[in-house]
Amino acid sequence: MIKIDGKTAAARVRAQVAAEVALLDDKPGLATVLVGDDPASAVYVASKRKAVREAGMRDLHRSLPADSSQAGVAAVIDELAADPAVHGILLQLPLPAHLDPDALIDRIPVGKDVDGLTTQSAGLLARGEYGLRPCTPSGVIELLESEGVKMRGARAVVVGRSALVGHPMAEMLTQKDATVTLAHKHTVDLPAVTREADILVVAAGVRGLIGPAHVKPGATVIDVGIHRFEGGLAGDVRTAELEGIAARVTPVPGGVGPMTIAMLMVNTVRAARWAEEHNGHSMTP
Repeated sequence: MIKIDGKTAAARVRAQVAAEVALLDDKPGLATVLVGDDPASAVYVASKRKAVREAGMRDLHRSLPADSSQAGVAAVIDELAADPAVHGILLQLPLPAHLDPDALIDRIPVGKDVDGLTTQSAGLLARGEYGLRPCTPSGVIELLESEGVKMRGARAVVVGRSALVGHPMAEMLTQKDATVTLAHKHTVDLPAVTREADILVVAAGVRGLIGPAHVKPGATVIDVGIHRFEGGLAGDVRTAELEGIAARVTPVPGGVGPMTIAMLMVNTVRAARWAEEHNGHSMTP
């Protein structure tokens, strides 16, 4: 069983981004917006900001207090949206409970939506049109391609139907000509469904959900889940139990996680190039 090395793949992508940025006169700027002081969110944002600086891009971070109002956060997003120095806007989730994340995300212009989460970005993805794609599913596709995993004609199962991973993952695999099933918590006899998969992507948010009974021999298993516990980190897949069954798996940590930040860098450069070539017009074909 091969463990797919997300760290090495991410380092390669980030090096490519840095080389591309070095050729640009106007360095791309990414604005991360952190509302409140959630420790995990602070760590994630710090990692993204570090990657931005290492790639030679501009770090345009905004930190807002936890008691910020909906109107206050919206005003910051609108300000960043109007700033030509800002090529990408990332609103770190989750937000404090009193804020409406969907309404705030949809204030981000589609051409600056480096998380690929706005309604307009989702529409572009669904129609197969040019746009910025969610970073984690994009990272999964990059890993599959780098490993030479055949997607055309393959049977793929995605477990989890979130707007962040599950739905866009299923759409992106479909556009790679895989035959895709989207499973979720109401799926009857989940093991029978997942055992059909040549490619199994698990983003259910349930620690240890997937074990040997769920996996077809020779399958590629992509574990998107990440759970912190006293012993360290774990995913949605009981990876050690798949030895001798799965052909490839992504470890946790060191699998999909590094790819998410790498693809954020890719999206930021794409957004900057689009703005340069189209004078800031909306990202449509």
